[in-house]
Amino acid sequence: MSTPKIAVIFYSTYGTNHAVATAAAEAAEAAGAEVRLRRVPETAPPEVVEGQAPWKAQLEKMSGIPEVSHEDMEWAGGYFFSAPTRYGVVASQMRAFIDTLGGLWSQGKLADKPVTATTSAGNTHGGQEATLLSLYTTFMHWGAILVPPGYTAQAIHDAGGNPYGYSAKAGEFDAAGKAAVVHQATRLVEFTKRLAG
Repeated sequence: MSTPKIAVIFYSTYGTNHAVATAAAEAAEAAGAEVRLRRVPETAPPEVVEGQAPWKAQLEKMSGIPEVSHEDMEWAGGYFFSAPTRYGVVASQMRAFIDTLGGLWSQGKLADKPVTATTSAGNTHGGQEATLLSLYTTFMHWGAILVPPGYTAQAIHDAGGNPYGYSAKAGEFDAAGKAAVVHQATRLVEFTKRLAG
């Protein structure tokens, strides 16, 4: 059986989704996958980023992580997405990247691949579920295979019980959250292996 290839693709403004993506990448590797950790490009104007010290610091912290490419999307056999919620939908930076994938989509190069997603918001009911559902709607258009965590492990209940995907309160990615992400990433690898077999 070939080694599953997982692309962990994230956008992070202040660090929560960077931490989630890193935990997911580590878990996927531990589950036997070859992993590419990739960040989506920052699209906010430089003067906006420069004007907020925590945002600027986070962008500098991630500077060593390659930006995601279309080649990464073709390479991967499964996808783990993580990005913040903005007004009930995914952050525009992630959406901007997704909106470049029409060429790959039209060639069927995103189809039949397992995918899962996580998000965060500034408060507990800040639109996380709506964000994940909107991402999954896009993935269904690709013909991808959704791999939400559901209630398949106690870790999901312990981290707040979101069956669509782990969702964090911004800045509060704790041990329970990490356990949920580990389960979700491991589940993704398992499904990717099954489809590759």
